[in-house]
Amino acid sequence: MSWYLEVLKKYATFGGRARRKEYWMFVLFNVIFTIVALIIDSVLGTRSEETGYGLFNGLYGLAVLLPSLAVLVRRLHDIGKSGWWFFIALIPLIGSIWLLVLLATDSQPGENQYGPNPKMITQSQSQVTV
Repeated sequence: MSWYLEVLKKYATFGGRARRKEYWMFVLFNVIFTIVALIIDSVLGTRSEETGYGLFNGLYGLAVLLPSLAVLVRRLHDIGKSGWWFFIALIPLIGSIWLLVLLATDSQPGENQYGPNPKMITQSQSQVTV
């Protein structure tokens, strides 16, 4: 949960880098909260039969749209790619698969043009506290 909150603290921060763990933990909690919002919409009757979505799901989706894009761009920065690589997903089928591969790729070691490796920063902080 701390990874999810960390992304929300960096609400619209597109600069810097994000580790794989930060990105995928955010995605996991995002899916869980989306399912909860869908259930709430179904129970309260605010779900549209035509679209399958409801008021709470729509509000939650709007609230996390910007942080979702920001963490995705920071994740691409972590592997040394520009945030514009997100648009590769527009290529039918192959683009989405390629973006998934990029998002699952390990961090670029050391510093890159987007900043220091967040994995190394976390490790050095844990060594100081021990």
